[in-house]
Amino acid sequence: MIDVTDATFERDVLERSDQVPVVVDLWAPWCGPCKTLGPILERVVGATGGQVELAKVNVDENPNVASAFRVQSIPAVYAIRSRQVVDSFIGALPEPAVADWVSRLAPGESEADRLTKAGDEDSLRRALEIEPDHAGAVVALADLLVDRGEADEALALLARIPETADTRRVSARARLGGQAPGGDGLEDRLDALLERVKSDDAARQEFVDILETLGPDDPRTAAYRKALTARLF
Repeated sequence: MIDVTDATFERDVLERSDQVPVVVDLWAPWCGPCKTLGPILERVVGATGGQVELAKVNVDENPNVASAFRVQSIPAVYAIRSRQVVDSFIGALPEPAVADWVSRLAPGESEADRLTKAGDEDSLRRALEIEPDHAGAVVALADLLVDRGEADEALALLARIPETADTRRVSARARLGGQAPGGDGLEDRLDALLERVKSDDAARQEFVDILETLGPDDPRTAAYRKALTARLF
């Protein structure tokens, strides 16, 4: 489950829906039925084991998303696949009805899916022989290759599939040599790179890659992204 904003909707919902169906829950803190439906959606979607993902949008804080869906009442729930709305419902349904609705979105598990779940290199390569653009297998194998120091092969593999948060993370790791940034000198390193981002493409790429590997939950990521925007624009 992920909380989505006007700023992140395209990346976290539309781009992600190219890989898996995404259920979008439009809700607000003052909405009683939303409080009933929200935990049901989290349980039911969570039970799919990643075959369907859940994105929650607070309509009070994100009016652009609400406007795009032409929301007139909440809770309003939409299923997005390949960037298109494929199903929806309004109001708080009981859990069995929600489970039935979500089950129609989840694709059946393929042989490539089963091999990808195994996670070892041989299984991942066999999965890609069956389904060359299987996103899960591509990302998992690229991760293994980065750990082994084979960054060029990892980047070539990732180029097979559309960019997502996962591909950006692994690509960043590859370009950084597989080393997770950290340590007491990280802020000094970022500050030094920030001084060069406007005129030095390599410095800008390294700066962005470090932020990708830190991830959105690290408080430094948002602060340094804001600083990058200020330098570039």
